Amino acid sequence: MRIVVSAARIIVGLLFVISGLIKLNDPVGFSFKLEEYFSPEVLDLAFLMPFALHIAVLLVIFETILGVMLLWGYKPKFTVWSLLLMIVFFTFLTFYSAYFNKVTDCGCFGDAIKLTPWESFTKDVILLVLIVILFFGKKYIKALKFASIVTMIALVLCCWYAYYVYNHLPVVDFRPYKIGNNIEQGMEIPEDAPVAIYDYAWKFKVNGQEEIIVTNGNYPTVDGEFIDVETSLVQEGYLPPIHDFTMEREGVDYTEQLLDEPLLMLIVSRVIEQADKEGLREIQQLVAKAKQKGYRVVGLSASSPTQLAPYKNKYDLDFDFYFCDLTTVKTIVRSNPGVLELKEGTITQKLHFNDLEDFEFDN
Repeated sequence: MRIVVSAARIIVGLLFVISGLIKLNDPVGFSFKLEEYFSPEVLDLAFLMPFALHIAVLLVIFETILGVMLLWGYKPKFTVWSLLLMIVFFTFLTFYSAYFNKVTDCGCFGDAIKLTPWESFTKDVILLVLIVILFFGKKYIKALKFASIVTMIALVLCCWYAYYVYNHLPVVDFRPYKIGNNIEQGMEIPEDAPVAIYDYAWKFKVNGQEEIIVTNGNYPTVDGEFIDVETSLVQEGYLPPIHDFTMEREGVDYTEQLLDEPLLMLIVSRVIEQADKEGLREIQQLVAKAKQKGYRVVGLSASSPTQLAPYKNKYDLDFDFYFCDLTTVKTIVRSNPGVLELKEGTITQKLHFNDLEDFEFDN
């Protein structure tokens, strides 16, 4: 039993630390995932949505510290009880998401490792079994030297790291819009990529009785009255890393044209009403200098022209905004506003509004 508990302790501790640190690297991204869970379509906890970022930071710090405490054996009773309550809740949540197909990615490992809903549920069930072993084997968990000091240091470092990445950008970028990636190449679909396969269940009335005929899409030859058709996914097709990036204005798609620009400064604001006001003021100074240096400057937002207009006037944002889906804009940069430099579609710089002075102009 001592060996089993020790093995479970290492596995669970490492998984909690790794999972926590990945999400701690991008707390804003994890808050978006919590907003998805809090939405009326999932848990219907809309009153928690304004606090999603605070909950995200506290949750990932707590998750990471629990992993550290378990590895060092610090306060085993508190640690194991906390782990058990947490995993029971998340097991229920991932089962709910998988069974009702509510959230397609649990966000357990951020953007680093994508898990399907059922994979997330399976992972949580395995963790639940291991934590139950720890629960009944608490007496075999002994504290290592300096456990309290290690825990305190870990807590301070986690708090500092969360503060740093929130006020700048994730240190490690796991998203398809990281520096060095080309957006157009990210949207390409290989010729041999698997395509989505669907079953079509055609319902007809034949001789007064309903009859269902299943095909791969072709309309069946049936001597009867057509009633309805239902489709079901048999095999998922290839989905490129970037599949929903657009730059539209007044109903016209300018994506290809703008991605061909040799020097493009992209000002990103997911929702203009939520943008940092001081950041918007400093953006205009950067834009003026960029235009002098020969940059084409455009904005990208999920806000409508009506929502953008008063902010453009107030902060003298002398450039055109193009529309893009909110989820995509959230993915591009975790800063509102944020700045990207693109050279023929390749992202060469990405900055938080707190780091605009670090922008390096192309000579």
